[in-house]
Amino acid sequence: MTQPPNQPPHGGYGSPQDPQQGAPQPPGQPPQMPGQPPQAPPPPAQTPPPPGQAPGTPPDAQPGYGYPQAPGPYNQPQQPGPYNQPGPYGQSQPGPYSQPGPYNQPGPYGQPQQPGPYGQPQYGYPPQQTYPGGPGAPGGAPGGRNPFKGKPGLVIAAAVAGLLLVGGTVWAVVGTGGGDDGKKKPEADKSTDPKPTASAPVNPGDGEGDGTAKPEDLNAGRQAGESKVLWYKEAPKVPGSGADAPGMWITDTVAVKAAYKEISGYTIEGGQPAWPTIKLPQKICAATQGKTSADKIIVAYKSGVSDSAKCNQVVEIDLTTGEKGWTEKLGEGALFDSALTINLSLVGDDTLVIGRSLSGVAYKASTGAEMFKIEKYGNACFPSAFTSGTKLLSVASCGAGTDTEHDEVKELDPATGKTKWTKKIPKGWKLARIYSLEPVVLYLTNEEKKQWNISTLKNGTDQVRSQVDVDEKFAPECGWAILDRALQGCLGVASDINTLYLPTEAKSGANEIVAINLETGKEKWRAKPTGDRTTLPLRVENGQLISYEPATYDQGGTVTSTPTGSGDHTPKKLLQNPAGTVKIERGFFSKAVDYVDGRFYISTTSLTSSSGQSKLMLAFGK
Repeated sequence: MTQPPNQPPHGGYGSPQDPQQGAPQPPGQPPQMPGQPPQAPPPPAQTPPPPGQAPGTPPDAQPGYGYPQAPGPYNQPQQPGPYNQPGPYGQSQPGPYSQPGPYNQPGPYGQPQQPGPYGQPQYGYPPQQTYPGGPGAPGGAPGGRNPFKGKPGLVIAAAVAGLLLVGGTVWAVVGTGGGDDGKKKPEADKSTDPKPTASAPVNPGDGEGDGTAKPEDLNAGRQAGESKVLWYKEAPKVPGSGADAPGMWITDTVAVKAAYKEISGYTIEGGQPAWPTIKLPQKICAATQGKTSADKIIVAYKSGVSDSAKCNQVVEIDLTTGEKGWTEKLGEGALFDSALTINLSLVGDDTLVIGRSLSGVAYKASTGAEMFKIEKYGNACFPSAFTSGTKLLSVASCGAGTDTEHDEVKELDPATGKTKWTKKIPKGWKLARIYSLEPVVLYLTNEEKKQWNISTLKNGTDQVRSQVDVDEKFAPECGWAILDRALQGCLGVASDINTLYLPTEAKSGANEIVAINLETGKEKWRAKPTGDRTTLPLRVENGQLISYEPATYDQGGTVTSTPTGSGDHTPKKLLQNPAGTVKIERGFFSKAVDYVDGRFYISTTSLTSSSGQSKLMLAFGK
């Protein structure tokens, strides 16, 4: 059966609701597209990686994300792309993507059974294959799931470069997305480590510690040259369905974390409560990735406890004082326009876009006043994915179920909602991630041809400036933000105006970071980590590429800086985390990380039910 004309598409951006959410289908919904397999039931809790293997470190020589692929949509050789050019800007020699990808081979971590969302196994459902050239799964989560499997119209969520610096705001990069789907998700699992002392307190003065173990100093045994644990926090207990812990916001004085129904602020030096914990009536289901110049964020929480509860209660939070600001209830959309999950995008300093499954609404971030709507247009185009940062990009699925089905991306004026330019993505290709906004860098995939493409656009237009032409397997950690239509948030992607930085897949021990010239798409240089381990670029700051080398089984994580200009590209250690806390640091499987003013913060972004306390946040410094 074909889809009724002008009805909302069934997959990806514009999907009435994500099947992973587990909520009932709205009455009268058009039938599912033919050939779509049944959806998987809730996955179990995540199993930590085996000893001796760092999270995010794949075994030797496994095919995976970034594998050299067949030609992309912007005209790689041998098979002309949709734009009918012989190759990348007229090149006559075959490019690195003229080889078929390992579409039917094990995922990047070589697991025979492909896990479901957040790296957890599926029950009663065939194994899902990884997508060639696709961003990797969160660190510590073995394998990956093909987000296109059984979703013909899926335009998956995307990510932008590492930590974006917008309006003076540094954003924490997340390894996975959030979104209350009523299912168990992985977490920074229950710690069996002794509780820390005053030098690394557990929830001092807020009564959250379980009080069952004698406090022990996490800095005991710290070696010369190692950073110290500034403080360590444990998460609130959550129900069996689990809970989200989205976002992590760092100001000059406070580190703020959302978890379950709470928002807590801690002093950056000692981790003492900066203000009374904010208690919300229901689960937090969305939060802005960044904060305004006035150090304010916006979060959303559920309307109730049932599976059909909407994520429609929106509130502003002052990070400095811990006070609530304006509140708003997101209105109902048109038929099938679901608010079971939403996406909150902060654009510039005063535009908040709330994305439903088929539309968006823009508000003044400072007041909560409605500004404009972003709704269905053209040939049944349904916009429902939006960027945060310096530009407002909107991604729509158009003509789903018809011969003209395709995706479109637009740049909108964040003050008026008016279109600046529109780019039609060729049929068969999906806009999967947005790696950068300055300039715009698009990551595209083609399910049928098992191909991928990374293209940079010319500033202010829809014209292609260059395409990545590097024979390499790239492996950023993008988690499962696809389930919440988030376009940004990969851990391991960074960029500046002329260069894109991507991590390679670790084939045997260490990987590398490749700097790619965005003018030509060619490789500029490579940088290795400081040891036999993986490294992930975070952001570019003052001519230095800031990277994070995750903890291994016997060595704490390392924050490094690498010169981005000409000359030597040897990384320099900025912070070496202690070996004594690797068990805690490696336990954040679904994580957000940030390095601000010489301090490194790591926190979980998802919680599951536990009989004891679970890791929430850890801070290191000199």
